[in-house]
Amino acid sequence: MQVPEIPPPQPREPILTIPGAMIALVGVMAAIHGLRMLLPLATDQEVIWAFGFVPARYDTTVMAGQFPGGVGAEFWTFLTYAFLHADFNHILFNMLWMLPFGSALARRFSPIRFFVFLAVTAIAGAVAHLVTHQHEVVPMIGASAAVSGAMAASIRFAFQSGSFLSFARSHADDAARVPALSLGKSLRNPRVLGFLAVWFGINIIFGIGAIGVGSNVQSVAWQAHIGGFLAGLLLFSWFDPVPRSPDAPEHN
Repeated sequence: MQVPEIPPPQPREPILTIPGAMIALVGVMAAIHGLRMLLPLATDQEVIWAFGFVPARYDTTVMAGQFPGGVGAEFWTFLTYAFLHADFNHILFNMLWMLPFGSALARRFSPIRFFVFLAVTAIAGAVAHLVTHQHEVVPMIGASAAVSGAMAASIRFAFQSGSFLSFARSHADDAARVPALSLGKSLRNPRVLGFLAVWFGINIIFGIGAIGVGSNVQSVAWQAHIGGFLAGLLLFSWFDPVPRSPDAPEHN
């Protein structure tokens, strides 16, 4: 009797391989920061004022045209602020947080869907910052709101069996495409609730004081983080292309 040949085990792809869309995002962020480092300090400050998000720009009591960028900046800065960072540590911190969650999301979404989703969460962060800092003159910069949105979207499926934060992880592509929990089930899942408690706690604690960014001490725009996070959590289903299984387990 012929014994069937057992195929050799397939090599398991590392769970945190980086998809092309995520590499492109990091590359664009790094390139923009690198170009800014070549600019004279005065010119770089003009860039920050023209492309950073300044709530006072929308204050009717402030003289029109006081801020660089003109009327156009009233629109584009809702998004462009996310491409600017205070220093290398700032961009490194944001991209390190983005890598695991953003990579899973980029694998799940198409590149266009992924970038549109990040743009929406960045805009939501700017709106939240505007509502809570209506007269603030200091520009807000950084991709933290978009990072927060990616994290929030990812936890809708991250703890599912076989996903990238589960105990029984699958191949990277399979892990990123497990059926997601509905919003209601997500908010009843103990692991998701634990993640939410820790995330909100950290943001509020850091937001009360200040953190060091490079050689400067800057306040944390934690309201913008929360705005991006809530947008990612609530709008995920609008972007998600993976059908949701009605009998998918809520946790491992």
